Amino acid sequence: MSSFARFIRPTIGAWALLLLIMAAPAPSLAQQINPTASSVNERQLLQEMDRIQGRVSIPDQRSSVLIQPAGREWREFRNVVLRWIGGVAVLGMLAVLVIFYLTRGMIRLESGRSGRTIVRFFFERFVHWMTATCFVILAISGLNITFGRPLLLPLIGFDAFSDWSQWAKFAHNYLSFPFTIGVVLIFLMWIGGNIPNKVDLEWIKRGGGLIGHDHPPARRFNAGQKGIYWIVVIGGGLVAATGYQLMFPFYVSGIEGMQIAQIVHSVVAVLFIAAMLAHIYIGTIGMEGAFEAMGSGEVDVNWAREHHSLWLDQELARSGPNDSQPRPRPAASAAE
Repeated sequence: MSSFARFIRPTIGAWALLLLIMAAPAPSLAQQINPTASSVNERQLLQEMDRIQGRVSIPDQRSSVLIQPAGREWREFRNVVLRWIGGVAVLGMLAVLVIFYLTRGMIRLESGRSGRTIVRFFFERFVHWMTATCFVILAISGLNITFGRPLLLPLIGFDAFSDWSQWAKFAHNYLSFPFTIGVVLIFLMWIGGNIPNKVDLEWIKRGGGLIGHDHPPARRFNAGQKGIYWIVVIGGGLVAATGYQLMFPFYVSGIEGMQIAQIVHSVVAVLFIAAMLAHIYIGTIGMEGAFEAMGSGEVDVNWAREHHSLWLDQELARSGPNDSQPRPRPAASAAE
């Protein structure tokens, strides 16, 4: 009997202690819970946490990220901010060009055509047109990603817009490769003639012949063309590098890096398009005789003398005393 008492007393004491602990109220718990309070502020929670993630057993650890707050900022940029940037850049440039054409008109040859031509570009024309063709398709298909849904979808309907967007995506992806090759070749072909110098400063001071009727001297490439060259090289390099990062995701960085790449890619692309609109304008309806440089590869001597006088003098000096004049154009071409 005494042994049973020794066993039962500690047991009863342990149960009594457990009951006291369970009956005691949790410290300040009643004060912390407010059933009528509003729920947790989700935006504040997301701002205070870099990301919400857990643990997964599958090999792809990226699936452990449940919520990435930076994604909301990226979506806001893509759907709102980028459309404003792109619209202002592209439409603003078009407006400037229309106003310039209405006030200045085509820049005509002051002395008219001479009937004689000089070779300006040869192999470079293939590289130029390959890159330019790819650029136009890339620009149209890229703008569709940003502006297609709000502008084009209501006009052509879901089925047509879906088919068009699919083919635009294929063209955008695959034509990026010859475009990148073209940018690299342009950089290598023309780097020697596109280093800024003092002649460029004088060209800029005198308005480059765009304002008034002054034609400052220039070498093979004037300051404006050098600016386009560096826009193509730097802008083309940036859109190519970031574009391939998006085409082949997660090889270089995680989701945060891809979001940054998409922002850089889209902003540089719309600014690139705006700059190329100015280049296309000058090379077509903006300046008489300019298109022939990349069209036939030959330019009129008077055009070369007005816009690239230093380059013309160099070419004439190089031809020697026995061939000091450029060869005349054929009669049919001279009449164009």
